[in-house]
Amino acid sequence: MQESKRKEIRIKADSFREKCKVSRYGIADLFKDCERLGYKVLRYPLGDTADLGFTLIKDNDIVIFTNTCSRLSREIFTLAHEIGHVILHIGTGLPFIDNNMTISGSSTNEKEQEANYFAACLLMPDDEVDKFLDLKIADFNKKGLSAMDIARIMSEFNVSFDMALNRLENLGKVNTGEKLKLDNERNERRVGNLLRSVGGNSRLNVPSKEVHIPYEYIDYVIYNYNHNAIPAETLERALACCHLSMEDVGDRLVEHQDDEEDDLDALIGGLSD
Repeated sequence: MQESKRKEIRIKADSFREKCKVSRYGIADLFKDCERLGYKVLRYPLGDTADLGFTLIKDNDIVIFTNTCSRLSREIFTLAHEIGHVILHIGTGLPFIDNNMTISGSSTNEKEQEANYFAACLLMPDDEVDKFLDLKIADFNKKGLSAMDIARIMSEFNVSFDMALNRLENLGKVNTGEKLKLDNERNERRVGNLLRSVGGNSRLNVPSKEVHIPYEYIDYVIYNYNHNAIPAETLERALACCHLSMEDVGDRLVEHQDDEEDDLDALIGGLSD
């Protein structure tokens, strides 16, 4: 990626970050910020092997989906990655569907690399990383970083151990040998133990399995039901996620016989079709 493009992405990431609520160093709750800024954010546990997330335009709404079966820190990065697609690429009108391959640092797809860089700049901007290392890590320039220090960075910036290591390496704060040493220390001590040892946010290391569906999404569900795309059982499950029943929306429903089966997982997945 050319430096001119990287600079353009940093500027756009900084601009978006300025609209977010930041704690001491990291964004406090990126999910809430997205909804406050008008995005329709869907969170649903599709399964460990399903896609991590996707972005599309649906009826003039920007819809971002994240799979809550991934670790919370990974889900947050997925959300930041999808925001990158919105800011950088959504004008193409095409959906972006992301999995372990597209979001990994090894992806060769130009747009995926740009979205990854946007996410890294959004979650861990270089000036905030410098500030944290200067103020919170004693003798950083002499002693370097320990795995416990990486756990502190995880909690402050709401990122995964891997993302913290990759970002620090890209910013020149650790070299390849130091990164490998820290990675080995992580494997020996386990991330959950490291987070607990520094009083960090241990929720970052486990899936939230949360179900969150914006109320506007019910319009999509009812539309699909009325056009025989999903059965009543799926509609009931979708409504239950918003604490509604079929009786609550009865005046909007068309009576018909369901002649095929589907489920909520397939429905949400179908948004990317």
